[in-house]
Amino acid sequence: LEEHQLTTRSQFLADLAVMLGGYSAEEKTFGDITTGASSDLKQASDLARMIVTRFGMSGLGPITFGKTEELLFLGKEITTEKNYSEATAVKIDQEIANFIDQAHQTAKKIISSYQAALKKVAAALMERETIEGEEFYELIKEFDLKPIESYS
Repeated sequence: LEEHQLTTRSQFLADLAVMLGGYSAEEKTFGDITTGASSDLKQASDLARMIVTRFGMSGLGPITFGKTEELLFLGKEITTEKNYSEATAVKIDQEIANFIDQAHQTAKKIISSYQAALKKVAAALMERETIEGEEFYELIKEFDLKPIESYS
């Protein structure tokens, strides 16, 4: 049997905040941003767009936008046809921006609340450039932070 995982809106919002974490940490730490978070920003933008257009989880209500053609045997989308007005496109863009902004504010609040943990992780990254998950959790253990589960 194939297992299906259902994801809630709250879980998606938490995922978005995590995706904006690196960007927010750069802002807080350096007062500037780099290209380092570009992949996370793309993922966050894509997820926010899906929340609005595919999952009907936005203020626009329980409706999907865009007709998607898929290659069923590959499980990949090949085209998306716009089946809504320009006025609706503006609303979709506003909803996406709202989700991203909300996630950014949440990430900034968390970064500010755990400044000491951020400094410790940043110091380790300055030494080694990358750290593995287990090492990351070892570094933050003293701050009583719990690992999160990814929902997406």
